[in-house]
Amino acid sequence: MDNKSLKLFLHLAQSLHFSRTAEAMNLSPSALSRQIQQLEERLECQLFERDNRQVSLTPQGHKLQLYARESLERWEEFRQELLASDGELTGNVSLYCSVTASYSLLYQILKRFRQHHPKVEINLHTGDPADAIRRVLAGHEDLCITAKPEKLSRDLSFHSMVHSPLLCLQAQKASIPTPSSDKDWANVPLIIPETGLTRERLDQWFQKKKLKPNIYAQVSGHEAIVSMVALDLGLGFAPQIVVDNSPQAKQVKPVKNGLPLGDYDVGICTRSKRLEKDKIITAFWQLLSEH
Repeated sequence: MDNKSLKLFLHLAQSLHFSRTAEAMNLSPSALSRQIQQLEERLECQLFERDNRQVSLTPQGHKLQLYARESLERWEEFRQELLASDGELTGNVSLYCSVTASYSLLYQILKRFRQHHPKVEINLHTGDPADAIRRVLAGHEDLCITAKPEKLSRDLSFHSMVHSPLLCLQAQKASIPTPSSDKDWANVPLIIPETGLTRERLDQWFQKKKLKPNIYAQVSGHEAIVSMVALDLGLGFAPQIVVDNSPQAKQVKPVKNGLPLGDYDVGICTRSKRLEKDKIITAFWQLLSEH
């Protein structure tokens, strides 16, 4: 099996969506389907269960996912050794973060990294930070910027960069009344993330109070929440670092006596095995420690 086939398989194993993977890999869905069928024929087993509604990995597919991830990592380590010249690092490193993190936290780090290691190619992907750790564990990116989860997997290493309060927000000229008691929070329209740490903390608070939230919208990414709050569509929740860097920052304000949701510990995360074995990731990590 060649690396291209393994990369296609890994992306599909993560997305479980043929059209999405085909678009990301610059293929037609039919071409992707043929390549997966050819892979299944070579291995003489079914890798995906698929019907009109969903796609899922078979037990054999899960085994290949582990093999493919380890195989591609070993290849990259070997390639780095072959390309090394005059002690200078060569190769590539991939990162995943939100749009806000890309310019508020990552810019200066990447600038310094490029100065130290100009021959390393940097691939940056942006998206919902709720997906960050899952993408790193799946091998789609080497590193990510994310909020530290309540329980960090033993397979991951985390370097803290900044603490940011998790704010409850309302529009500057809000028509929605501010809750004055715990019970009032069940009546106001809320704009909340679909998944992630903020959603987990909100769910825990409402469960503890035995209340059912009035959810106006579930959104992917905090940036969109700030925009919807600015339109006075509901109360929302976002880390202060997102609010400070939002174009709508002056159109929202913190809710007085908002929910006690704590801070975000935002930092860089990678798989511990990669940190031990990959010279580029090790160099990136050392640069963080010097910062």
